[in-house]
Amino acid sequence: MNIAFDAVPLISDKMTGIGWCEAGQTTAMARLYPENSYTYNFFSRKDDHIKLDRLKPFSENIKPKIAHFSGYIYRASSTLLPIPYSSFFGKDADITHFFNYIAPSGVHGRTVITVHDMVYKAFPETVRSRTKFMLNSGLKKSMKRADIIVTDSEFSKAEILKYFPAHEKKIRVVPCGVDTEKFKPCEDLSRIPEVKASLGIEGDYFLYVGTIEPRKNLERLINAYNIFVSRVKDAPKLILAGGKGWLYDSIFQRVTDLGLTERVIFTKYVPAADMNPLMCGATAFVFPSIYEGFGMPPLEAMACGVPVLASDAASLPEVTGDCAVICDAYSEEGIADGLEKLYSNDELRADLSRRGLERAQKFTWERSAEILYDVYRELI
Repeated sequence: MNIAFDAVPLISDKMTGIGWCEAGQTTAMARLYPENSYTYNFFSRKDDHIKLDRLKPFSENIKPKIAHFSGYIYRASSTLLPIPYSSFFGKDADITHFFNYIAPSGVHGRTVITVHDMVYKAFPETVRSRTKFMLNSGLKKSMKRADIIVTDSEFSKAEILKYFPAHEKKIRVVPCGVDTEKFKPCEDLSRIPEVKASLGIEGDYFLYVGTIEPRKNLERLINAYNIFVSRVKDAPKLILAGGKGWLYDSIFQRVTDLGLTERVIFTKYVPAADMNPLMCGATAFVFPSIYEGFGMPPLEAMACGVPVLASDAASLPEVTGDCAVICDAYSEEGIADGLEKLYSNDELRADLSRRGLERAQKFTWERSAEILYDVYRELI
C-alpha cells in the first residue's frame, strides 16, 4: 500500500497529545510493515527546513511530501470552495489519514480521519472559539467524506454516536499507546533530585501533567488539595506541570485565594529528558479530569511505576482499569479522600505501582499500530 499521513500535528511548534498519538502510531506502523510506502504530507509556503527538522525524529521510514502553498490559506478557503487535496499531493496514495478531525475534499484513494473526542459538543465552554468554529463548520462534512472514522476509546465512540449516530458503521476504536522507552521506572535515581532542584521542588509531591485548562478539573483538584492539607501535617506539595491552555487565569487565582502559593507549584517548561525523573519521583500522579477521549498521562505514569489517582469520568476508568484509585470527578471531598488514601497507605501505593506497570504493557504503540493497520487492510 501507499499510505499518506497528514503531518500538520507533527510540525507545529508545540506538539500536543494529537501529535504524539500520530507519531506513536505512524512510526510503529512503518517499522512493523516496511513493505509499504509511507509519506508525511504537509503544506509549506516558506521555512521548509524548520518543518523538516520537526519531522526528523519520526521520519526514519516515512518520507516527507511538501506542497509549496500556504496551509492556512488552503484550509480557510477549502471550507468555502471544494479545492481538491489531490491537486497538491497527487494521486499516489491508496489511503490518506488525517489525525486531527478534519479531512479536506478531493483526497485520492481512501480517507481515514481520527476523531479523538467530542469535548467541543460536551463542554463547549472549555474549547477555544477558533477550534469550535473549525469543528462546527468542518467536522460533519469530514465525517461524511471519511471512509473510516478512528477514535481512541469505547467512550469516545459512544460520544461520537451520541452526536452523529448516522456514522455508526464507519467507526473503529484504536486505543492509544505509551512509549515504554521514554516512560519507565527511572534507571538513574540521581536524576530525580537534579530535576526537582531545577524546578524548585523540595520534599514529597503529588504530580499532575497536562494542559492547564478548565476541563482538566484543576480548580476542584486545588480545592481538594486544600482539604487534604488541612488533614495532614507536612503534606506533599502539589506540582502542576503543563502548558497554559484556555481560560486558565481562574486556576492560578484559586491557588492565591487559598493561600497555597508555597504548596502548589506551577512548573516552568519541563524538557522531555526531565519528564521521566519528574514522574518517577512523585508520591502519586493525580489526574481528576472531567473529560478525556483517552487520557495518556495516567498511562504514562503507570508505565513509570507511579501510583495513580484518576477520576471516574469519561475514558479514564477504561484506561486505568482497576490499577488506580478512582474518585468522583465532581466531589472535592472524594478527591481529597483519594489523595489521603494514596499518601497514607504504603502497601496500596506499592500494589498500584506493580499492577499499573503490568497494565501499561498492554497499551504499546506497536499494538495500537497493528489495530490501525487492520483498519487500513479492511479498506483496501
